[in-house]
Amino acid sequence: MASFFAGKSLVSDKGSFLRPDSIFRRWIEPISNPNAVFPAAKDRYHLYISYACPWATRCLATLYLKKLDEFIGVSVVHPVFQRTRPNDPQDKHAGWAFLDPKKTPTLPGPTGLGSYSSEGATLDTINHCNFVRDLYEMCYKGEVRYTVPILWDKKTKTIINNESADIVRMFNSAFDSFVLSPTIDLYPNKLQNQIDEINAWVYDGINNGVYKCGFAQSQQAYDEAVETLFASLDKAEDILTSQRYLCGRCFTEADLRLFMTLVRFDEVYVVHFKTNKKMIEDYPNLRNVRILLIAKALCELL
Repeated sequence: MASFFAGKSLVSDKGSFLRPDSIFRRWIEPISNPNAVFPAAKDRYHLYISYACPWATRCLATLYLKKLDEFIGVSVVHPVFQRTRPNDPQDKHAGWAFLDPKKTPTLPGPTGLGSYSSEGATLDTINHCNFVRDLYEMCYKGEVRYTVPILWDKKTKTIINNESADIVRMFNSAFDSFVLSPTIDLYPNKLQNQIDEINAWVYDGINNGVYKCGFAQSQQAYDEAVETLFASLDKAEDILTSQRYLCGRCFTEADLRLFMTLVRFDEVYVVHFKTNKKMIEDYPNLRNVRILLIAKALCELL
């Protein structure tokens, strides 16, 4: 999920959805690197996310899996876009908003219709911004998409990175020296080539594939996206017939990235993105992965 600036085409000439690259790609590095511009540190960095966004929640999941919640703070936006400049009739942008759910228990949609719960949303306790847009405008003057996740540096008051794949990798290793017993390695050396290969087709066909279906602007683009999506789901299903995880016996970031799409698929993408050829309920192994990971997460929270 993302909010986009006006005037920038996000479709090809054939009507296919195009996802622009993220422009904030700096890295937090381990404290063992004396030349690190952004060294790992406690209470220096902050993560901005939306629970509605699969890209952002993969970062949040990694933060919790790596037990970094004592080192990195988190702020959560309301799940429904709001007008970010409601007093300017010329500015039609709608995007992510911060709020106190006790004071504002519900919000309408950006058109003023509906009523959507604010449960889980938070204020921006670091920069006291009302919208994610404000964070970008604090540190960048050019044309940009106002997206989450955002990894923020409180010391320099800037966005370090807004690419979820990078943030997952940083959280996986940069802070290991701070954690007494690192619980999991989502990107182990011996599996990195395999993980990268799986990530490539899962991203193109599934993670981004559902968006290609939902945002297609021509029948040809939609048909091609649907074909690729379900071929990729079939491939994942086939792999999981003989092993528990995508890379074998080890849970890795490849499984995490796949899961964040699977958990939303039947409830969100089938309805809103027209991915209704089949449901995850129709895939025994993909369904099992979804159930297992949800159950494990719930048990850890209890």
